[in-house]
Amino acid sequence: MSNIVRFTLLGLSVLLLTGCLYPNEQRLENQVPYPDQIQSVQQAVNQFQADTGVLPIKEREMDTPIYQKYPIDFGKLVPRYLQNPPGNSFENGGIFQYVLVDVEEAPTVKLIDLTVMNQIRDVQSTLNRYMRFNDLAPIDEMVDTGLFILDFTALGYNEPPRVQTPYFGNYLPLLIDNQGQVLIDYSMDLNMALQQFEHNYAYGDDIRTILVENSFFVPVFSIPYTVDDETGEPAYFMNRVFGRE
Repeated sequence: MSNIVRFTLLGLSVLLLTGCLYPNEQRLENQVPYPDQIQSVQQAVNQFQADTGVLPIKEREMDTPIYQKYPIDFGKLVPRYLQNPPGNSFENGGIFQYVLVDVEEAPTVKLIDLTVMNQIRDVQSTLNRYMRFNDLAPIDEMVDTGLFILDFTALGYNEPPRVQTPYFGNYLPLLIDNQGQVLIDYSMDLNMALQQFEHNYAYGDDIRTILVENSFFVPVFSIPYTVDDETGEPAYFMNRVFGRE
């Protein structure tokens, strides 16, 4: 729990700094990942599952990315298990979507930062418009099999857009896969997490779990990463995408 608290404090400092743009105190409150709210939802999920034998989640397509696949359905929890959705939840005007991870073994409540999702969707829309008039996406460089850096100048950007994630406050670069999906390159966050938190990852393990287990957030718009055999640093793991995930 201490690791999650440390990560949360880092995230809080980022959110509070950005919250200075909003004079309305209620707006700021809806942007903070309060541990007690997460815990209350966790207790409600646990009790709902104990009573019904199923989880209070919305239906999603089977190919939905794993960290977006199990959003919590507050309509199933309110009012019997919760009086209201948390104030920082999307359903109550906040910027977080509550989701579950590890649904088979130990369903655990986590958050998606919707400001990150909105930024990615804006870039995705720009790319989609470009591709409606051109046969291919504007590729600058291939960084791994089926993974590319975009030529953002061709999309009208003065400089490559970056997304601030809730883990360490880093501004991370963007990539696309061979399906034209805009993704976040979490290498920097993962490298910092590998140095900060104890782990025993080996090549072939999906190391995104280190971000999930040590924070309240899931890494949306990500691909699997593993550790490089020689350096121990994060490495793209696209062969897991194509064959094993």
